[in-house]
Amino acid sequence: MEKRCLTRYNADEFILRNEGLQLMNRRLFAASTAACIVVTAVYPMTSLAAVNMDLKKKVVGMAGIMNVTNTEKNVTRAEYAKMVVLASPYGSSVPPEGSSSVFADVGKDHACASYIKTAVEKGYMTGYLGGVFKPDQNVTLQDAVRGILALLGYKDEDFAGSQAGGRISQYRFLKLDENVNREAAELLARGDCINLFYNLLKTKPKDGGDIYGKLFGCELTSDGEINPLKMADNGLKGPKLVRSKRSLSSYIPFKLDKANVFINGESSTVSALKDAVESGGAVLLYYHPGSKSIWAYTEDSSDSRRGIVRGTVSNVYYTSVDVMSPSAVMLEESGEQYLLTSSEMQFAFSMYGNVRVGDTVTLVYEKTVKEDGTETYTVLDYLED
Repeated sequence: MEKRCLTRYNADEFILRNEGLQLMNRRLFAASTAACIVVTAVYPMTSLAAVNMDLKKKVVGMAGIMNVTNTEKNVTRAEYAKMVVLASPYGSSVPPEGSSSVFADVGKDHACASYIKTAVEKGYMTGYLGGVFKPDQNVTLQDAVRGILALLGYKDEDFAGSQAGGRISQYRFLKLDENVNREAAELLARGDCINLFYNLLKTKPKDGGDIYGKLFGCELTSDGEINPLKMADNGLKGPKLVRSKRSLSSYIPFKLDKANVFINGESSTVSALKDAVESGGAVLLYYHPGSKSIWAYTEDSSDSRRGIVRGTVSNVYYTSVDVMSPSAVMLEESGEQYLLTSSEMQFAFSMYGNVRVGDTVTLVYEKTVKEDGTETYTVLDYLED
């Protein structure tokens, strides 16, 4: 009787669940992506500082503030202007390149001209005497702090006496200096900016209320750190299977030069993504328009914890304990079993789902290596041909 009731429930719910399956898949993938972000941030466990930096890179990258690679490279004033504007409420409304410039040494065709103009207009940065900005000069902590505090709502009149000294004092009081081991006149590297913007995201604005990162969908965990699960959950699009050398712009609705790219779960670059597409192999894409983030998965992922595999479903396996929910699926071409552990994936490959033996699918999987060296593969998402 219990089995019949369960069967009837599943059948009655089939239409509604089937229509919502792709949405559930995206939510599942978003949660598993963020969970992977947390896992990759703590494994292997090398040091607390390394763990924190890896997590911060993921969060700042997902927020779309900056490219999180090459952390030792110094940041120019032009690059910082772009970062601070992308961290502001105006990041998505910056005029197109080549529109205008307000400094003699920043032509309107400069890659960061619009960001520099916006940064100065909003009070995040200032120019120099003589009408110059010095875009190629490296940014100092003092320059950067001005922008961070301005984002939090602080103005010139909030700092009596020495403006620069007052800002640095407030910056330290708000604990925006956590893991930013620089003095006011020192130059900042990208790693410093990652720490600085991460600290910004978890700080409350001058007028109180929620943390600044709420602008990007951030929420704090019980230990006061940003929870990437919430950032990945809203607005995720995909999957899209790319199997040709067509321009990526036909798949992604925002400029690639502004994208944060993750390939097989690791921080990467737009150049590497283009190489993966142009290699001719299948690439599965997800993207988040709000944070301008792209998650790509490739078939050539033997050294990664995540990847994709494409093939024909040859077998769907069930356990003797639960004959209604499949436990694994096998693809004819690979001969591997791929575990189905989530209710969404079990439903998709069950008798009530869309996938049947003989169908061609692309699976997004996560690889786990046991102590004895054996590997298991768990399905996170799928796409039917």
